[in-house]
Amino acid sequence: MTAWCPRLVIAGTSSGVGKTSLALGLARALVRHGLRVQTFKVGPDFLDPTYLAVASGRTCYNLDGWMTSRAYVEPLFARATADADIAVVEGVMGMFDGASFLSLEGSTAEIAQWLAAPVVLVVNAHGVARSIAATVAGFARFDPAVHVAGVIANQSGSPRHRDWLAESLAAAGLPPLVGAVPRGALPTLASRHLGLVAADRTSVDPQVIERLADACQEHLDLALLVELARSAEARSGEVRHERAGEAASPSQACVRLGIARDAAFHFYYPDNLEALQRRGAQLVSFSPIHDRRLPQDLDALYFGGGYPEIYAQELSANTTMLDDVRRFADSGRCVYAECGGLIYLGRSIEGRDGRRFPLAGVLPLDAAMRESLKVLGYREVTFATDGLWGPAGRTCRGHEFHYSELTCDDGPEQVWRPAYSVHRRAGGEAGCRGFSRGAVQAGYIHLHWASQPEAVDYFLSRCKERR
Repeated sequence: MTAWCPRLVIAGTSSGVGKTSLALGLARALVRHGLRVQTFKVGPDFLDPTYLAVASGRTCYNLDGWMTSRAYVEPLFARATADADIAVVEGVMGMFDGASFLSLEGSTAEIAQWLAAPVVLVVNAHGVARSIAATVAGFARFDPAVHVAGVIANQSGSPRHRDWLAESLAAAGLPPLVGAVPRGALPTLASRHLGLVAADRTSVDPQVIERLADACQEHLDLALLVELARSAEARSGEVRHERAGEAASPSQACVRLGIARDAAFHFYYPDNLEALQRRGAQLVSFSPIHDRRLPQDLDALYFGGGYPEIYAQELSANTTMLDDVRRFADSGRCVYAECGGLIYLGRSIEGRDGRRFPLAGVLPLDAAMRESLKVLGYREVTFATDGLWGPAGRTCRGHEFHYSELTCDDGPEQVWRPAYSVHRRAGGEAGCRGFSRGAVQAGYIHLHWASQPEAVDYFLSRCKERR
């Protein structure tokens, strides 16, 4: 199978220059032109992919060089783009920012290099004329392995200002200006930090996406952008797995895995779920908010992250679901939870308004939401016991971000053991080490296991043993 697809990486000189708005508008504008657009997001972010999926009408995948590897990213890209006409990859932070201060590791530039993808650099052009050439020259020449093919000047001024910017780049022999978006031309996206709902087809005003597309059609050279995407180096190789999203039939399913999926729980890496499906898991979605009982005949439960604090009252009021979850955990079957799921399995949650709501009571902890971000960053864990994703001593990588704090019983080790030791990317041990007892494992860290087939197989084998 050919692993080539026309592709562009939308990178920025820094965070906040408009990458997301422009990637959304570009993706939607290309869909309007009849193209099948496959979107990707560099890094571990759960929120931007939900917007990109709405804009393109297709599942958006994360491409993360630190949590996974080049040997994983390239086949994932090939599978996801197998039936696409063009790929739009939204970068993270500044183009060269990532997991390391000394290399491309975990950066947008790393993904662009691995995919041999032309980069369109977004620059804040407010109050800038010839200085845009100096900025672009630095980015374009910083690493010869990364190809900056075009420039978008966001927050630009008059048509005359656009001409100055284009001429400055041309005179310096730099990549061309492929668009200048005037100040105020892009509608403001609702704040997307934690604590506010992510995008979906019911919570996002479709007109916002359409207005972004309108702005891109008016102010970007779409024909030139498509031409740049088609100039990407062709690569071919054998894709050894099924296409993205392909699942085992119910008759072949070895494990019926209940997945909490609703407005409170929706932080899942789609390739994680697809890895489970490819190995025979049947994913059965349920809503801890709306469903009164768990689905029948489940072998295991998985609670991902999300916004349990926003829906705390509804989750707490659904006592029949909470009772079912407690009984399921007591039955000895496998239960896995991350971040928001960890909180849901706890005894209670206190919102920012000071109100406290009882929850499942499976774990010996109470959670309280804070105004400021408490933890953010890459994590590598080493399993402390033979848990759900591997034996003691095996490692896995992931990401941690939350606004909550936990209060635990004194000496929970008497009953609950730490699930893993946690190591920050910058060095040193950090944070909550999770909870493990029997077949229940929970922690703050969103693990990415799709790149480790042995972890998926280990989890499914534990589920079969415990059902």
